[in-house]
Amino acid sequence: MRYNEKELLCLSRQRAEKAAELGMRGPKKGSVLKKRLVKLVVNFLFYFRIDEEEPIGALLLEHCRVSKEDEKGFSIHFIDEPEKKYMFECSSQEQCVEWVEALTNASYEFMRRSLMFYRNEILKMTGKDPLEQYGISGESRFQLENASL
Repeated sequence: MRYNEKELLCLSRQRAEKAAELGMRGPKKGSVLKKRLVKLVVNFLFYFRIDEEEPIGALLLEHCRVSKEDEKGFSIHFIDEPEKKYMFECSSQEQCVEWVEALTNASYEFMRRSLMFYRNEILKMTGKDPLEQYGISGESRFQLENASL
């Protein structure tokens, strides 16, 4: 994926949908659990050293799986690299459940499926495409019909 570092840095400074200090272990063998500030902004998960303002990394939450590992832990792995897991440890079971839900719902894929579902439901109820007023193309309407099959 191509990205502009300045834009990514600017995005990391935006208001987070969720942020907390979590234990984090990278996918490298022998990696140890370290305390990181973790911020969810749109569909990026940024992670920072606790005392620094610039992120040391970011995960684009697309084509990935978020899995609860144990009572307080969850992992993220990417579909094309299932052997590489990022592990996270929360301070409570409740916090872990909240993070898993937030990360699962953050992907473009999830948002698109939700849009298509609600668009189809409104179309069934009213007989009108709710996005027609915004000039959504016929191709998009075609995708709606296929999504309901």
